[in-house]
Amino acid sequence: MSSSGAAARDAGLQPERTRLAWRRTTLACSVVAVLALRQALRGSGSPSEVGGAAVIALLWVAFLWAAHRRIRELSAERPPGLAPRAALAVVGCTVALAAFAVAVIL
Repeated sequence: MSSSGAAARDAGLQPERTRLAWRRTTLACSVVAVLALRQALRGSGSPSEVGGAAVIALLWVAFLWAAHRRIRELSAERPPGLAPRAALAVVGCTVALAAFAVAVIL
């Protein structure tokens, strides 16, 4: 195989599958955020409930930003790898939303 074949590498459908996976993950995160907001604002509207709802909304927006950025990057001919900072942001948002879910349940 020549070196020109490596330069004209065809990624196939892998970037498309990854893009679709990010969209599904974004949809799931949106559903979780809406349910958490609904549960957080269900009570008396105390400052702690409103603050919790604000944090949930901020985490959701941060996740959407990171996911949208990654989806845009995947549309390139040779998409770059996921940056460690972006991966950390996505993991942080996911863990924080899970922690808020546990706090709301308890």
